[in-house]
Amino acid sequence: MARRLRIAIIGGGIGGLTAAAALRARGFEIDVYERANALSEVGAGIQIGPNGVRVLYAMGLKPQLDTFACSTPKFVSMTFDTARYRLKESLSETSIVRYGMPYLTMHRADLFGALVQDVPARNVHQEESCTGAETHGDVAVARFEGGKEIEADVIIGSDGVRSAVRESLFGKDAPRYTGQTCFRAMVPMDVVPKSVGPDDVDMHVDNVGWIGPKGHVICYPIRAGKMLNLFCGFVNDAWAEESWTVPTSQDEMQQVFEGWSPILLDILKHSEAGFKWGLHDRDPMAQWTVGRVTLLGDAAHPMMPTLAQGGCMAIEDGWSIARCIAEHSDDIPRALATYEEERRPRTSRVQLQARQQFLNNKMHPAPPPISREWIFSWDATTGRDYQAA
Repeated sequence: MARRLRIAIIGGGIGGLTAAAALRARGFEIDVYERANALSEVGAGIQIGPNGVRVLYAMGLKPQLDTFACSTPKFVSMTFDTARYRLKESLSETSIVRYGMPYLTMHRADLFGALVQDVPARNVHQEESCTGAETHGDVAVARFEGGKEIEADVIIGSDGVRSAVRESLFGKDAPRYTGQTCFRAMVPMDVVPKSVGPDDVDMHVDNVGWIGPKGHVICYPIRAGKMLNLFCGFVNDAWAEESWTVPTSQDEMQQVFEGWSPILLDILKHSEAGFKWGLHDRDPMAQWTVGRVTLLGDAAHPMMPTLAQGGCMAIEDGWSIARCIAEHSDDIPRALATYEEERRPRTSRVQLQARQQFLNNKMHPAPPPISREWIFSWDATTGRDYQAA
């Protein structure tokens, strides 16, 4: 009987857990190594386009998603001061018709909770801070603070934008600060006006963007419609802290967006404790894999959030690497090469389009959003474009 492959995943975020669950479902031995003292997800809302939802449904998570995710009927872009329509487009209905899957918004912690259910606690190792990984012959080795080492047939570096695995493979390369800082906060939906602006935008169900000089605010429902998620980005050349856990205040958010719509300022006044961080990305990589060690998610392709695809790309990565290893389990170098050949061109293009969308958003008035059809139509469960029946 052939020995089961052992796969170590460095980093227990959404991408790492997707990979862990997908690999385990295919019969592989998996272990997740997380530097924090518990598996948890920071941040607030996350948008999952139909390309990401397709993977989550394939993992059997639809029943869980149905309990907390929201399907927003429209995307509406409004002027920052008068809350008038700039543009609107169908979202959920179009997504289902064109791509066979809905466009969902949800709290990151809820999605994380659904994913972690498929990863046994015995396979999760907490307070394990990885310092690097390498390959010795047919064995991959990961090193940790304190001198601990582990061996595996494959090591997947899913340890974020400042990945220690990436640095050990390709050398030190600091992420690029984009010149934008963001606030994240949530507001109870019962204090959010249902009808907003002269065009009666419904912020209780729609995905709403406010675009103005030197900033943009994205609002959408989460937690089965009980909360409104706020993502507030603004140009800030002087502050580049990356951590998601630096606190902010209602007063600070209102001060930054002074002069914007009184409706938006009132919503900010009701926000629960929020956080701020500096947006970072990197240029696309020319290579992800060395030997039996490869990268996944932000470790490979950190991107700006302007396309709402960072989480989706990590989810796609997780399923793709599991599928490639299963298809070529007797030839690990081929499996990892296939994974990289499938994923790297796509994620590189998304990285660059996200950066261009950010530059477009800085224009006032901003041009219409760049099309994401080519992103949404991809089916990571098969490795080819989705074909509607």
